[in-house]
Amino acid sequence: MKTLVDSCGWLEYFTEGKLAEKYYAYLRRFHNIITPTMVVYEVYKKIKKERGEEEALLAAAQIEETEIVPLTHSTALLAADVSLEHKIPMADAMIYATARIHSARLVTSDEHLENLENVVYLKK
Repeated sequence: MKTLVDSCGWLEYFTEGKLAEKYYAYLRRFHNIITPTMVVYEVYKKIKKERGEEEALLAAAQIEETEIVPLTHSTALLAADVSLEHKIPMADAMIYATARIHSARLVTSDEHLENLENVVYLKK
């Protein structure tokens, strides 16, 4: 099964946060990980803002070793449906929809996604 690690997981990993080791367990095999472009955006932006462009580019390069999944028309439509059904924000819905379309488990610490199907929730 493919794995999609949400932005919060990548950020924990790159910043050596409290949950870094737990996320590392899912990030060990990059060939089995899919990453939506939305996650690339969120991780790059946050790291650049807090640590500078060089660290943000290094993080983006590491993420690029995974399978990058662009936003498609069908993913956008599913994300809108998911957002309406579960009352979750746009970015979270797009990330969750990407996981569903690719039959991947989603690993996250985002409370909006905690109780959804095929979500591994790592509590903060």
